[in-house]
Amino acid sequence: MSTATQPLLDTIEPDEETSAPSQAPAGNANANARQPVVLTPTNRADGVATNPGDVESGLAGIFRQSAHPVVLFFLYLFRSAAIAVYILCGFFTDNYVLSTVFVVLLLAMDFWNCRNVAGRRLVGLRYWNQVDDDGESYWVFESRDPSRPANPIDSKMFWIALYAFPALWLALFIVSLLKFNISFIPIVVLALVFNVTNVVGFTYADRDAKARWANAAASGWTMGMGGLGGQILSGVVKNSVGRVFR
Repeated sequence: MSTATQPLLDTIEPDEETSAPSQAPAGNANANARQPVVLTPTNRADGVATNPGDVESGLAGIFRQSAHPVVLFFLYLFRSAAIAVYILCGFFTDNYVLSTVFVVLLLAMDFWNCRNVAGRRLVGLRYWNQVDDDGESYWVFESRDPSRPANPIDSKMFWIALYAFPALWLALFIVSLLKFNISFIPIVVLALVFNVTNVVGFTYADRDAKARWANAAASGWTMGMGGLGGQILSGVVKNSVGRVFR
């Protein structure tokens, strides 16, 4: 019987060696149990976004993270439509007056929407020009309370639209000059006037808001510090903040 059982013991000896780690401590057993999960890849995860940033990427992610998606949509709609109609109108009609009217209407709607709706809702800024009783005109700037900051996505997309589309109109102006399209130059000039006005207005409104926040911070920090020490500290705070946002 011993000779019959000896080959059987030889055959099961490797199984006993592989099962030996089961007698190891619980910590090592758990580490060995987790190892196949880490080291065994699957093809089903290739098309799944594992990074949260990947899920929120693209236009859908931008509008999903925006606090005012409708306002952001119409900001880009009016601006893109004006450029699209200007470029493509020649493919659909030869009527110069009709094309001009459509482009001017879109530019006017974009100018009003950007100054009165998008700027106020997306970044909390507004500006206008006011004339006093003496006939002198001056700029008036409004900004939201700094304790209620703007949505970062709304703010980023607003400033991109504010500066990118004037650059596109400037490129179209250069193309019109190179192609000697004299009839279309007034439209591009009007578009540049509308867009650059918003750029200047909101840029100064943003600087005015930051300057007032700096003054408020300096006033808070120097509260209770009268005399020369308070004036020096206030001046340092204003100058440092001014250099940052200059």
